[in-house]
Amino acid sequence: MIEFGLDRFGRLACLGFCVIAATPSAGWAQAAAPDALQVPAKSVPVPGTVSPQLAKIVGMPLRNGWDVLPKTGEDWVPVVQATAAATLKNLPAMQERLRVKVEKTTIDGVRAFIVTPASIPPQNQNRVLLHMHGGCYVLNPGEAALPEAMFMAGFGGFKVISVDYRMPPEAYFPAALDDGMTVYKALLKTTDPKKIAVFGSSAGGALTLEMMLKAKQDGLPMPGAIAPGTPMSDVTKVGDTFVTNAKLDNVLVSPDGFCDAGTVVYAKGHDLKDPLLSPVYGDMREFPPTILTSGTRDLLLSNTVRVHRKLREARVEAQLQVFEAQSHAQYYRDDTSPEAKEAFEEIGLFFDKHLAK
Repeated sequence: MIEFGLDRFGRLACLGFCVIAATPSAGWAQAAAPDALQVPAKSVPVPGTVSPQLAKIVGMPLRNGWDVLPKTGEDWVPVVQATAAATLKNLPAMQERLRVKVEKTTIDGVRAFIVTPASIPPQNQNRVLLHMHGGCYVLNPGEAALPEAMFMAGFGGFKVISVDYRMPPEAYFPAALDDGMTVYKALLKTTDPKKIAVFGSSAGGALTLEMMLKAKQDGLPMPGAIAPGTPMSDVTKVGDTFVTNAKLDNVLVSPDGFCDAGTVVYAKGHDLKDPLLSPVYGDMREFPPTILTSGTRDLLLSNTVRVHRKLREARVEAQLQVFEAQSHAQYYRDDTSPEAKEAFEEIGLFFDKHLAK
């Protein structure tokens, strides 16, 4: 006899002897994906678990102009100029607080900046960090790229070379990667690779990973360690938090926002799944020790996690630090916040552990 009734959740259920038709194993693979989970609208307050400085950042409205989507490199120019001007206003005070010196230079034809802290610990005297800045491959030219490099130099006590790589409309894929590799190759002529680390966030985090893939392709030695922060590791927009953190991340805001538009312009028709644009699809075996950083509201949290798992599957030593309530790359928004100091000191400790003296 087959008997049905309601289970404790109010659903129809079999209560007696029931026969269920067997399903071939192949059928499971072919079955349709379950329906999307419907999540009710809700208000998300600023948590009381972050510093007052970070609370102000977390509580800010969605980024102004997140849905402005320029279609060409030329169309990006006024947007880039406006965002750069806002950053440049804050640099002098930041530089003074962090006690770093900035010098403009050119390395084998590539524009760069040398950021030097007022005091370099003895163990870091012969070490150098190579910085690839963020900005969705289109933003933060020149000095506007320097905040993260200054945080790392000031909080970590390292000499940093920040690459001012070419961007649209000056150049397109793979110009940013090529410029980073040119500077890395130049460093290898004078510096033990085990005394070099590469780091950067967002597009800079992706470029850090892309540089490791390119170094493998070219037969170059790996650096001693890398620190890709919230990397744009899959620009095909695959990843759970592209959905769950959409309109919660107040920096990137949406997977279909300005950052996607900038990447599409930079790629200029190139396959977005190419590992040199979406490095999560690359072979990460033999990568150097890696520390990744993200936040619980970060649109790219999933893709930071996916990189971490890919590295662990490849038996690479990899550390993942995730900060409470932070949206995309907010660990280098305010140098006076304890979270910023903690993030870069953690990276510095990781570099100190893995770089040769």
